[in-house]
Amino acid sequence: MDPCTFLYKSDPARGRLWAEVFRQQLPQVDFRIWPDVGDAARVRFIAAWEPPPDLATAFPNLEVLFSSGAGVDQFDLAALPPTLPLVRMVEPGIIQGMVEYVSHAVLDLHRDRPQYRRQQQAGHWQPLPVRPAHQRRVGVLGLGSLGQAVLARLVDFGFDCAGWSRSARELPGVQCHAGPEGLARFLARTEILVCLLPLTAATRGLLNAALFAQLPRGAQLVHVGRGPQLVQADLLAALDSGQLAEAMLDVTDPEPLPADHALWRHPHVQLTPHIASMTQPQSAAEVVIANLRRWQAGETMTGLVDRIKGY
Repeated sequence: MDPCTFLYKSDPARGRLWAEVFRQQLPQVDFRIWPDVGDAARVRFIAAWEPPPDLATAFPNLEVLFSSGAGVDQFDLAALPPTLPLVRMVEPGIIQGMVEYVSHAVLDLHRDRPQYRRQQQAGHWQPLPVRPAHQRRVGVLGLGSLGQAVLARLVDFGFDCAGWSRSARELPGVQCHAGPEGLARFLARTEILVCLLPLTAATRGLLNAALFAQLPRGAQLVHVGRGPQLVQADLLAALDSGQLAEAMLDVTDPEPLPADHALWRHPHVQLTPHIASMTQPQSAAEVVIANLRRWQAGETMTGLVDRIKGY
């Protein structure tokens, strides 16, 4: 790797851990943490959650922009230089964390834990029928690296699994559906719906009354995509009507919700503060370094974003 500057613009504490990995593995690179830019003309690579303004003029020799997280919906793609490669974070820590969270959520719903918590609060002892996993139909919206890893674990538990994506996929032990024509069939057979879609113009507001109506009555939702994908009023109406029985939300819009929002206190909603999955500094830095070496060798980087698709 040629001598140059790599600029990190995200959580400074994590940045210091990245700096140590770079020092060990790419000592020739001048690793800097925002706002310590140094000579902006030497900055060829930036990793950021939100990029600095005026990238093209402020950093005339910038070659690649890395997202410090799994998503890129926080970037205004239209404001980025059109030929600048944008790379999302694909690293083991994010994937393992999401597998853990979704597995816990699905098992929690499958074994009626929300109802048992309500019964405990009421001082009520009442066993509920136990269904084996193979009789529970779980569906995952989004078959990227996260969705595939989650489904592999759910298949191991024995759940009847399906997945949906824009384009056709094949996954072991999973009924795969694709495109608009496959969405209705996917929803009709799904009792526990997991949303792992990226936020795009097509997925904004996707989790709405029309979609909920296509699920079996009493279906349950695990939402770990992005907050703006969910129409919150439609979710509350679906829960109150019994069309949906439970919802586990790790993302909301806005984050955090206002203190008086109904989702905080709804008895059939569980909220977590966007913690389902987080990058691990050590492995994240190593993934970026591997991508820098791919870039230097003229190879395709892992996680390269398709600007047209938005992910």
